[in-house]
Amino acid sequence: MVAEPAARTGRKQAAIAQRGAGSARPLDRRLRAGAASEASATRQARKRPVGNAGSGVVAVLGGGQLGRMLGIAGFPLGLRFRFLDPAADAPAASLGPLVVGELGDRQALITVAEDAVAVTYEWEGVPADGARFLEARGHRVLPPPRALDVAQDRLAEKTLFRRLGIGTPEFAAVDDRGGLDRAVHTIGFPAVLKTRRGGYDGKGQRVLRHTDELGPAWDDLGGVPLLLEQLVPFDREVSVLAVRGRDGETAHWPLVENEHRAGILRVSRAPAPGTDTALERLAADYAGRVLDELAYVGVLAIELFQMGGDLLANELAPRVHNSGHWTIEGAVTSQFENHLRAVIGWPLGATGARGASGMVNCIGALPDPATVLALPGAHLHDYGKAPRAGRKLGHVTVVASSAAERDDGLARVAAAVE
Repeated sequence: MVAEPAARTGRKQAAIAQRGAGSARPLDRRLRAGAASEASATRQARKRPVGNAGSGVVAVLGGGQLGRMLGIAGFPLGLRFRFLDPAADAPAASLGPLVVGELGDRQALITVAEDAVAVTYEWEGVPADGARFLEARGHRVLPPPRALDVAQDRLAEKTLFRRLGIGTPEFAAVDDRGGLDRAVHTIGFPAVLKTRRGGYDGKGQRVLRHTDELGPAWDDLGGVPLLLEQLVPFDREVSVLAVRGRDGETAHWPLVENEHRAGILRVSRAPAPGTDTALERLAADYAGRVLDELAYVGVLAIELFQMGGDLLANELAPRVHNSGHWTIEGAVTSQFENHLRAVIGWPLGATGARGASGMVNCIGALPDPATVLALPGAHLHDYGKAPRAGRKLGHVTVVASSAAERDDGLARVAAAVE
């Protein structure tokens, strides 16, 4: 059964729960051997084989829907999984043992990574220091912790893009109220004020169009490092998903067109309609620059603004990505399988599209399965999460032989979902 969260008083503990097992065991029982045991564990970790995983365990930091889908993709490959998540009811819990604990808790990290052939993560909010802690103990942590450092700080992210020759909207760091005024004077309106760290799906940001909005925005977001960014008049939002293996081999999926509402991804289409070869090559080139710079291994997503024939980078995600869910049914090899192939050290799979595909996110509620599954080419994915307003509970993919059939299917799915 799933473990209850461990007590948070006294010495910090985490519990490990395995489906069908009894009650969780406190971590301190496993670690009471002290420093000598720690040294022994480190030596053993450094001896672990990683090239031939066989039926080995992959440790995943984070147990959300992305971890769940990694597990589903890995089972046919003979892989097994162990997850770390603060929530005892994490969606991935049904796919393997769940260590219940904070993502930066060292005892929890030691337990989840024990005898793992690889350690990966499904959320860019995983503490980079925790990932480095496991790396120092001899574990192969992929993507590398440096990718977390970049993705967790919007200023570092934008600075990396610029250094690699990848265009971005104009931006400026904001550290105090006077800094906000100076940044607005330089960048102008409209602009977006964002927290440098944290925030996702539209959280942690305010759109600014007039001077009288600066005070309320500062009151709302001030007190932490901020970034002011030009609000560009883009034609559409797209994303490129790419994968890099341990040997440096890279591949990318077709460019994806994305529609957001209230800061949350609602619909994706792949291949992105109206995309020419030049735009596709530009997106792949941008992804390749970032992959090589970070010595990256695994799947990476870059969200982009298209402006005519140019692309401006918005942000990167060092993990499998919502806009790549269509690949489960719509590509020769899904983003989840290729991520696992990469971190294990296996050859990458082909990334070509199987016709025209799309995805609709299920936000706040799930549709009736019978209604969705009656639609041609539709595939329902239920994440097993409790309903809540604004929460991603699942998605539906549509695979068709033509873009017109795909778009018709997406419209019918959207009607069923909403």
